[in-house]
Amino acid sequence: MPASNTKPHDVVFLFDCDNTLLDNDHVLADLRAHMIREFGAQNSARYWEIFEDLRKELGYADYLGALQRYRQEHTRDTRLLLMSSFLIEYPFANRLYPGALDAIKHVSQWGPAVILSDGDVVFQPRKIARSGLWEEVGGRVLIYIHKEQMLDQVMECYPARHYVMVDDKLRILTAMKKAWGETLTTVFPRQGHYAFDSREISSNPPADVTIERIGELADIDVDMLLSGGAVGGA
Repeated sequence: MPASNTKPHDVVFLFDCDNTLLDNDHVLADLRAHMIREFGAQNSARYWEIFEDLRKELGYADYLGALQRYRQEHTRDTRLLLMSSFLIEYPFANRLYPGALDAIKHVSQWGPAVILSDGDVVFQPRKIARSGLWEEVGGRVLIYIHKEQMLDQVMECYPARHYVMVDDKLRILTAMKKAWGETLTTVFPRQGHYAFDSREISSNPPADVTIERIGELADIDVDMLLSGGAVGGA
């Protein structure tokens, strides 16, 4: 973790992971298909019930935690080993959105890029590492339960005069904008199911910048973005 007395950067770029840089909806579709194939529709449905209950309890997706709870109900089912192997060995690099790495490389010319994600302490780091994102940002990865509630630590770890947050969830962008005001530019890539959730869209103001895919960020004039002017390519 960087020291708190680090000289502030002019700008730091914060990137969400799931459905922002990585197509997590595709990962879930593959997982659902795998579970039905290996466990059957009934057992698969039970796992996802446990998963949703645990997400409501914890506030984030915990695939391995749900698997542990499922195991408590099926102590003799050795096929669970196949489930854990599928999650741990999944080829996440194949699920990066086109242009995701190019977007990180492009904005990194102006300031450091940081992964700012929600998730558990085992599977989420594994996902970020196996996708190649951890290496791409030079290990600058922050994972919290509710990242919008940890902005003081984000500023301590990566102090900056201005921040850019790229996230597929408008509620996250709204909460961060409320906390940071004009020191934050929000970028909303319309990817994944949250980005098209009518309730999510209607209950939050639009982001400062909306793009249709993360790859567009690789063509954005960052100077114009930071100055509040027209954004080429957005």
